[in-house]
Amino acid sequence: MFIAPVSEVVDIIQIPAFLCRQTDLLTSAAKTGKPVNVKKGQFMAPWEMENIIEKLTVSGCKKILLTERGTSFGYNNLVVDFRSLPIMRSYGWPVIFDGTHSVQQPGSLGGSSGGNREFVSHLCRAAVAVGCDGIFLEVHPEPEKALSDASNMIALSSLEDMLQQLLQLWNVVKTMEDKHD
Repeated sequence: MFIAPVSEVVDIIQIPAFLCRQTDLLTSAAKTGKPVNVKKGQFMAPWEMENIIEKLTVSGCKKILLTERGTSFGYNNLVVDFRSLPIMRSYGWPVIFDGTHSVQQPGSLGGSSGGNREFVSHLCRAAVAVGCDGIFLEVHPEPEKALSDASNMIALSSLEDMLQQLLQLWNVVKTMEDKHD
C-alpha cells in the first residue's frame, strides 16, 4: 500500500473521516510505527471508534489520536455532539477536536463544501471546556483564497488570540479536573 512511503516524510499519519473504517488502511498505518490520527466519520457514533482502536492496536499501533469533526445532521450540515469527546476519551487515547471541519457544510455550494467559520472559536471553546486534549485547525493567511475548505478555514491573523483564549480555558479545566481526581 502507499502508506510506507508517506510514513518516511510525515510525523503523524492522518486517516480521513470517510476512510476511517477501512481495515487495510488502518492496518497499514499502524504497522508504520508512526502515530495515527483517525478522524471520526460523520456517519459514526463515538462508541464505534472503539472498533477502530482495536484494529490499530492489534496491528501494533502504540500512539493513537481520535479526532471529532461533527456528525451529519440533515443535508449539508454537521453538528457536534460534545458527549462524543468524553466517550472517546474514555478509551484511553487523546481526543482532538477539529474546529474547522466541524463547521463545514458538505456539498452546500453545489460542487463544493461551504462552511460557517464564524462558529469555529465558539465550538473550540466548548470542546476545551468538555476536556479535549488538542485542537485541529485549518488556517490560511487569506481564507477566501484557499484552494479548499475556504468557507470554514480561519485567518492566520486570528490564530494567536484564539489559541491564547483556548489555553486560558484549558488551564481552568485542568485545574478543575485535578481537584476532582
